[in-house]
Amino acid sequence: MDMLANLNLKHLHALVAVHDHGGISAAAPHINLSQPALTQAIARLERQLDTLLFDRQPGGMAPTEATELLVPRIQRALAYLSRGVRLARRAGRLPTLPSLERRLTLSQLRALTAVHSAGSYTLAAERAGLSQPAMHRAVRELESIIEVPLLQRRGKSLQPTAAASRLLRLVRLALSELTSGLDELSTMRDQQGGRLAIGVMPLARALLLPQALARFAQAWPGATVSVVEGPFAEVLADLRAGSLDLLVGAMRDLSAVPDVEQEGLFDDDPVIVGRAGHPVGGRGASRFDELLDYPWVIPATGAPVRARWEQMFRDQGHEPPSLGIECGSLVITRGLLLEGDWLTLMSRDQFVIERRAGLLDELGVAGPALRRRIGLTTRADWHPTRPQQAFVRIFREVCRQRGHDDAGAWPFRYPTAQQNDGAP
Repeated sequence: MDMLANLNLKHLHALVAVHDHGGISAAAPHINLSQPALTQAIARLERQLDTLLFDRQPGGMAPTEATELLVPRIQRALAYLSRGVRLARRAGRLPTLPSLERRLTLSQLRALTAVHSAGSYTLAAERAGLSQPAMHRAVRELESIIEVPLLQRRGKSLQPTAAASRLLRLVRLALSELTSGLDELSTMRDQQGGRLAIGVMPLARALLLPQALARFAQAWPGATVSVVEGPFAEVLADLRAGSLDLLVGAMRDLSAVPDVEQEGLFDDDPVIVGRAGHPVGGRGASRFDELLDYPWVIPATGAPVRARWEQMFRDQGHEPPSLGIECGSLVITRGLLLEGDWLTLMSRDQFVIERRAGLLDELGVAGPALRRRIGLTTRADWHPTRPQQAFVRIFREVCRQRGHDDAGAWPFRYPTAQQNDGAP
């Protein structure tokens, strides 16, 4: 069951107020609630969460461990909403109104994100198990509170307005923060549970992540892990919006994206790969220019591996050969290599299974200039839950233990341009 759907954002405000002011009577004036109403709000929240939030004592209310875990998450979520509302109103050239986010409801926020994802009220309502009028009403109420239009019809789909585009990412971050808070409570109760969403770039390491996931699943058998593979721009957008917790793969220049951080863990050297028995692989120190005689399959222009492949040829004094097939799918590429004398660039562990089976071989190294740094990318303000912290520790450990046992004996190293000078 989705516990977040049943919570009241005003009750979460109330929890923070009681925590910050030390009791019901001290908190009530700050959130415009009577003491009985505030008492009822906290009691209902405890029932919904099935967790004691305060120890009632003669001198006040002492927060429990559950409250100390939950309140920072709520505070960050409310800060996201406050910023999102401010930016949305600024897009509509409206002045800032203090504490406007306190009038929002979780149902309104979830309705906006659902309609944006689905592109229509009908599909959003179907996915959420709600009626279309209820979904429509929730979005209209949100627009009325913020005083700016949020959705506009373009063709057959609904698209966010400029104001909604500024609001949506921060709403998703707020919802993600609250979900993480509920996960913290679940983990505190049974030392299991929790969720982790990992984004993986198409050419990310194929061996280390499965090893880390296997170890994590053994250490946290009750946790749920979602692995999403996609182009870098898409997984980065999902990370920044809170849909993903971290990214695994080759590091990029993200100096223009100040809200993310990268941690390099090891260097990866792309290698030239072809089928076992490829003509290039059995002749020892062959000249690099012989690689021009064979067909290559490489991703389209714009992919990092395409730029590295072109650089590899230019570093050796050659223009890259023309490509008959451009393909970014590892599955299709590996299959194509088995069908003839095709060549490609890969990381060693991206074809380790085929190499062990005697199907594919490394035919040469691409050179140190093509080395890339592999690591983790996270939001700069990410506060991982305990299971998420555990996965990061495990992944770092797997990277430290990374050896070269799978490298084997590689038969062909093409000579450098300088070595080629004067060669027979």
